[in-house]
This record gives sequence, C-alpha cells and structure tokens, in this order.
Amino acid sequence: MSEYDGHQYVGIDLHRRRSVIVRQTDHGEQLSAVRIVNDPVALGLQIEQAGTRPDVVLEATYGWYWAADVLQAAGAQVHLAHPLGVKGFAYRRVKNDVRDAADLADLLRMGRLPESWIAPAETRELRELVRYRAKLVALRSGLKAQVHAVLAKVGVLIAVSDLFGVDGRAQLEQTALSGAYAQRVASLLKLIDILDAEEDLFNRRIAERLRGHAGCGAIQWLPGIGPVLAAVLVAEIGDVHRFPSADRLCSWSGLTPRHYESDTVARRGHVTKQGSKLVRWAVVEAIQRKTTPKIKEDRARIEARRGKNIAKIAAARKLLTLVYYGLRDGHIRALARQAA
Repeated sequence: MSEYDGHQYVGIDLHRRRSVIVRQTDHGEQLSAVRIVNDPVALGLQIEQAGTRPDVVLEATYGWYWAADVLQAAGAQVHLAHPLGVKGFAYRRVKNDVRDAADLADLLRMGRLPESWIAPAETRELRELVRYRAKLVALRSGLKAQVHAVLAKVGVLIAVSDLFGVDGRAQLEQTALSGAYAQRVASLLKLIDILDAEEDLFNRRIAERLRGHAGCGAIQWLPGIGPVLAAVLVAEIGDVHRFPSADRLCSWSGLTPRHYESDTVARRGHVTKQGSKLVRWAVVEAIQRKTTPKIKEDRARIEARRGKNIAKIAAARKLLTLVYYGLRDGHIRALARQAA
C-alpha cells in the first residue's frame, strides 16, 4: 500500500508486451512510474499500491480486454480513453511511454478525458462471434473472386446468375480446365465449402445467444433487416440505453455530418464515419434491399434535391433511428401506426 492516503489516479500506457503505470495524487503529483511485463498478476499487484477504488485510465488500444477485466476485479474504477481524443500526444516535442501514461492520468483527473464505453463481457463475446462471422464472409468473397478471375484467364463464361449456387456449381464442376487452373479452382471450391460450414456454425451460435432478446426480435420487423443484420446491430450497439436519444446513436455510428464553425463561418461536411463500420454497413445494406414506405418516400424526395449518395445516407440514418427505438422499447410504434 502506498504511503499516500488520498484518492489516486492511475494512467496506463498499454502495449502488446510491456506497459507503463503512472500513479498520481488528486493534485497531480506523481507518486510512481513503473514499467511491467504484461501479466494479470503483475498488473494486479501494481494496482494494489493505488489504494481503494482508484480511478484508472487506459487507452482503447490493441488487446485492452484483459487489462480492463483485471482492473475491475481489483476494485478499480476503470475508464477507457478514446484513441481519437488523445491523438494530440503525438505532437509533443518529447513523447515516451511515461509521458503518455501521465497525460492520460492528468486528463482523467481534470475531467477532460474523452471516454469510450467499456462493454460487458457478454457483449464482447457476442461481438467476437459477429465480427468473426463477418471475417469469414469476407474471406469467402475473396475466394469466389479468385474463381471468377481464373475462369476469365482461360476464357470460360458460365451463364448463371450465381456461379456458386446449385446450377452454377454443377456447371463449374463439369467445365474442363487444365493443369494449374483446374487445381486452383478445385482448391478454391474446397476452401469455400469449409467457410460455408464455418459460417453456418457461427450463425447457429449467434442465434443461440440472441434467443429471447426482445430488441433483436423487434428490429427484425423492419423491412430489410433479417437475423444477420439484426445480430450485427445488437452486438455492435450493445446497451442502447447509454444513448440518451436516437440522434446520439446516429452520431456515434458516424452517420451524421461534420460541423465546422469559427467566428461567423459555419460549414457542414461529409459524414464523420467515426464509430462502428459494421453498424454503418448494416443499415446501408438494409435500405438497399427494402425499407419502409415512409423512408422510401423520404429517400426519393432527398435524392431529387441532393443526389443519390446523400439520400442513401439520410435513409440509413432514419432506419437507425427506428432501430434505436426497437432496441430501447422492444417494439417500434411507427410500424404499428403504418400498419393501422
């Protein structure tokens, strides 16, 4: 235990192998600066030196999950610094790990720390499943593109809408290819089949975790949102009650325009694209498939006045607003009014 009896603030500059821990008093005086090899036991022993319920801040950087869990288990009040909010550290004349950790502690102590939400363990596990499923789909898309590229090299055109559907696969297997081209296509098809099986497996695991989730069921009543997109939205958004309004959710997801203001000049820029890429992808994908009559009408009106891309993002923002109320209330009153 430290000789200092007051409340302490701790800044941690977390890295892949080693981390620096700086402890400060509530007046900003540095008590210690220690470098440790990343290990739960070593981190727990250092936090014990900070007294009871210290305020601890670490940046939302590579592999922060384990550190946050260890700190919370040790009784610390953990804060997660948003990486974009502390980018100014890079412009100092002297930059090192001790200064970075001390500056994090200073920002927390002064109440100026830009914080990220620390998702609970179950939400992080759901995100892991959903994001891995998205990785599998991306890998499979790359493999399918390679098959198309090989067929183009040998001048083979199979006239089907889906080359990897039942009819397409049958014609592909009957296509005579020679040498390395045949070997490569055979290998790619095997890998595609493996990824198909893995995707089905993770779809079942995700569905099992979301069984009985009222919000997930509610947003699937929205046209264009099925089980896959609903799982993405539930996992990435997490606890929707942390957003006081639908506008805050849209801002967090990066679907709102930038605002530049200085003196008498005020300009609105493109959307920020800060936040979850999967959330933006999910709502844009949904409105491209199908959407509510009201959103469709608004999109057509905005497109005639502002253009196709702006109308698409505006429609996605309106859909995300409905998603907010579905997750918050377990039902969407706008859909009930439209049905009536």
